Amino acid sequence: METANQTVTEYPWTGQTLAPLCTARCCGLLNRTLAVMFMVSLAFAIVVGNVVTLTVFMQIRHSRTPQGYLKVSLAIADMMVGVWVVPFSVYTEISLMVTSTPPTWYQGISTASLGGGSGPWQPCMLIGPVFAGCTFVSISTIFLMTVERCVAILRPLHKDALVTRHRTLFLILLSWAGSFLLAMAPLMLSNSFTLEYNECSRMCNYAPLLIGNQLPPDANILLLFPAFDFSLLGGTLAVNILSFTSIRRYSRKRKLLSEGSLGTDAGAGGCPHRPSFSDIKAAKTIGILTFAFTASFSPIAVFVLGNVVGYTWCNFSFFAFWILTGNSCCNVIIYSVRDHRFRKGLTLLFQRDRSQPHSEKS
Repeated sequence: METANQTVTEYPWTGQTLAPLCTARCCGLLNRTLAVMFMVSLAFAIVVGNVVTLTVFMQIRHSRTPQGYLKVSLAIADMMVGVWVVPFSVYTEISLMVTSTPPTWYQGISTASLGGGSGPWQPCMLIGPVFAGCTFVSISTIFLMTVERCVAILRPLHKDALVTRHRTLFLILLSWAGSFLLAMAPLMLSNSFTLEYNECSRMCNYAPLLIGNQLPPDANILLLFPAFDFSLLGGTLAVNILSFTSIRRYSRKRKLLSEGSLGTDAGAGGCPHRPSFSDIKAAKTIGILTFAFTASFSPIAVFVLGNVVGYTWCNFSFFAFWILTGNSCCNVIIYSVRDHRFRKGLTLLFQRDRSQPHSEKS
């Protein structure tokens, strides 16, 4: 069967209906060529952008803080997507273009498992958890950044005592370990799933091992992924609202003080520990990061929900997964626009590169 946005492929030697193969229209030579060009450009943008971000944060003394460590963790997670996940998709798509027969592991591990064979080693067993784990690291890091800014705004005098470097590094390590354990949860908790390269999304995805053309009874394990992400996104949104409410209250009092509507004593008593301007701007920047991640993850959540119910959206899956992947190169753009320290460090970085040839000549 084949429709505009849903395809189903039946393998006669197993009698099982497995992951959908995309149509000739979306998997033709022109379409694959455009997809490879897009993937190569995206991988270049992700790697270069996050290498620049890491270099700038490493050379700025002010970035050696809990907030700076969290930004470095986020940049490493994003860069891993550009180094591991996207290049594998590029390699697979080019292999399909230049060879008439797909690789032995290509969308065939499900068939081998159902037929009782061991099958070839599936590279997606490595690439898939890396992508899922880095996604979970990103959202957990954004949540930690939000909490850190909230403490800086609500308790500026106690910030250094509550948010220490050792605690931050411990939470970063905990988020990485927990994220990759969650990424492997469907394989550890059930024998009804595998990882394979999906021809629709053109990425390594979890695939259920069908039983008599039916989804396995524990297919809803995949709902752990959107449940975790939306729980953290909801917590991040709540903390952001708390921070912005405090910022608005402080800004209103400062405006009344400037207009002379409040007495000096009343103003001092009403806002004894005011947050710094940099803390306020950083909170707004993290709010933008949260919005960008939520917008990029929502299509994936819709796709996973549909998959668990039994729907397969071939064309939609490509856009959903690659919109989320494209979020890995958005942070450097947000930092460049919002963070004046990052812009200053970026300027110093390029000025240093230009001054080195002149010093060698002299």
